[in-house]
Amino acid sequence: MISRISTAHRSYRLARPIASLAMVVAIGFGLLAGTSVAQEQSKSSMPPKVKQIMDSTDCLSCHRVDMKVVGPAFAEVAKRYANSPGALQKLVKKVKDGGAGNWGNLPMPAHPQLSDAQIETLVKWILSLSKAPVEVKKPVAAQAKRYTYKLPDGKVVSLSFPVFTTDSKVTKTIFLGWEKFNSYCFRCHGADASGSEYAPDLRQSLNGGMKKEEFIATMMEGRPDKGMPKWAGFFDPDDAEQIYEYVKARSVGILSAGRPND
Repeated sequence: MISRISTAHRSYRLARPIASLAMVVAIGFGLLAGTSVAQEQSKSSMPPKVKQIMDSTDCLSCHRVDMKVVGPAFAEVAKRYANSPGALQKLVKKVKDGGAGNWGNLPMPAHPQLSDAQIETLVKWILSLSKAPVEVKKPVAAQAKRYTYKLPDGKVVSLSFPVFTTDSKVTKTIFLGWEKFNSYCFRCHGADASGSEYAPDLRQSLNGGMKKEEFIATMMEGRPDKGMPKWAGFFDPDDAEQIYEYVKARSVGILSAGRPND
């Protein structure tokens, strides 16, 4: 029993048809992930034309109006580029071509499916946020609260999120992460996040230094060159957070294999 004290990658060798199976099965059974409350709140502040374009893209899989997810908050972008000469053209090109470096090393995928006019509409709206500044919220993970657990071998681990609501029952987030992982991700990464011949053991990836942001960004954007499809548009950031917390809890030994006690 784990007592609660207080509140490298191996290369993918995955064939594309196998990688796409999860999508096919999910669509066939109507199991597409629902739009999160946070996504709806972000879209509620958008003009109809902007919302229509956003609905046709994966932008809200990585961005929010007022909070950093995988990429920066739109309000942060507006603040950085307020009154910056050539900002519109620069950002239109960035959205079109993708790239990394302006907000860290995590890449933003290209969006060649959008016309320049559509991208310009999005960018103009984002830049307009600087005229009525939006307070940017800190992600929950960035807050100071820690949750510490003692393992059977006496080792103590500390996480930025809770794993249990009681000594034996896991949180809703952890349980939903287990459900999603063992419905979709297990096909390549193995049941219970234990790895397989097709894709790496994600517990080892996290223990080897992979950060949460990299984990979620890789999930959303995929690794097409290695046969891993992107999950943006299928999973939203809330889904990705649930999967991350489940795998992280597995990686440090807090959760054993099998269905968690909910």
